[in-house]
Amino acid sequence: MTSKETSPGPDREPGGPEYGFPAALWRRLARARPPGPFRPEVWRSPIRGPWLTSVFGAVLLVTLPIVVVTGLLSYAAYGPHLGQAIPADVGWLRLPYFDWPTRPSWLYRLTQGLHVGLGLVLIPVVLAKLWSVVPKLFAWPPVRSMAQVLERVSLLLLVGGLLFEIVTGVLNIQYDYLFGFSFYTAHFYGGWVFIGAFVVHVALKLPHMIRGLRSRSLRTELRTGRAGTTPEPPDEHGLVAPEPAAPTVSRRGALAMVGGGSLLIAVLTAGQTLGGATRHAALLLPRGRDSGDGPNDFPVNRTATAAGIDPAATGADWALEILGGTTPLSLNRDRLTAMAQRSAELPIACVEGWSTTQVWTGVPLRELARLAGVPAPASARVLSLESAGAFNQALLQGNQVLDPDSLLALRVNGAELSMDHGYPARIIVPAMPGVHNTKWVRSIEFRVG
Repeated sequence: MTSKETSPGPDREPGGPEYGFPAALWRRLARARPPGPFRPEVWRSPIRGPWLTSVFGAVLLVTLPIVVVTGLLSYAAYGPHLGQAIPADVGWLRLPYFDWPTRPSWLYRLTQGLHVGLGLVLIPVVLAKLWSVVPKLFAWPPVRSMAQVLERVSLLLLVGGLLFEIVTGVLNIQYDYLFGFSFYTAHFYGGWVFIGAFVVHVALKLPHMIRGLRSRSLRTELRTGRAGTTPEPPDEHGLVAPEPAAPTVSRRGALAMVGGGSLLIAVLTAGQTLGGATRHAALLLPRGRDSGDGPNDFPVNRTATAAGIDPAATGADWALEILGGTTPLSLNRDRLTAMAQRSAELPIACVEGWSTTQVWTGVPLRELARLAGVPAPASARVLSLESAGAFNQALLQGNQVLDPDSLLALRVNGAELSMDHGYPARIIVPAMPGVHNTKWVRSIEFRVG
């Protein structure tokens, strides 16, 4: 047996059955290599190799779990134990039930801001990682052993799941209800596909990543310009180009380009949270840009017109129905404004990633619960004047009703609520997803069980 047969490289013909295929079949498949990207000489970048791939992989290994965990926390914040998270019935994928806390008041703003903001910032890193391993995606024959079957299936699910989450997430940010399917349902299950593939891929590739990182010095690469850039030694995985071209960029330049792309995305998204003049630079989150006037000049996710609110229903005849006790109550706006008022500086954070903090004034929900004869409610059901829509009602947990800063808000920043911000009254609860801070409230039912 020749040395070529005993020590096959990534593009050589193995000569033994240990690769999972009879040698003759392997040689026949290798000779039938398709043209184009399936031929290794097509991929000629001299900076591709285990080290650069491992650097991108290490960044994603640290940051993608943060995106995953904050995404799952966002689902938990919608109250799956109350049956209002989307999707509602997830079978054995059900997360542990718990009451989403109201403190700190910026909790949901932090978790969802990290989920969306970090997810967007990582797009250049994801694309760079895919670029670094693209020759592997076109390896021929596609599989050589059962271990490689598992690796390639996990890679397919990993890349497909990640790209699906990115594309649908970005489109959901940019466009209102674009899909012919539930974004929330698809994003949830797509996320679990990615999680499973990510765990398998890390288990298979972590030792290779560690070796790749140790193969070169980061400090040395950051000091090496294009003139000094040389290809890595041939590797067993076929990442290094067999016929490398002259370098057009150094590894330092590639890292700078990817890092610069991530920094640019951060600049273009951060204004949705920082507010003020920086909001005009937030080009990637236009759904949070609609604003009102004066004290009501802050983002609106859904206007009164878009929600189909009849102005007549919010006029002088409007009254809040309070249910749950032995006798229903009806409180018009004059009676509500005559009650003891409380002001609280609270954020509204949206699932699309934008958030804003304003000073809200209104009647504490726990005071309304006391009036209803349910001083310690287990939950509360809030209905909106909005007749249709996925979020024309919300269920509040008992701790959310009883928090002292949970309000039926009547004013914001010292002024009356505008129609687009929920006039004549809206719900404001610390740390709750924005869509559950119901606008145009028509009734609240306090429940004991």
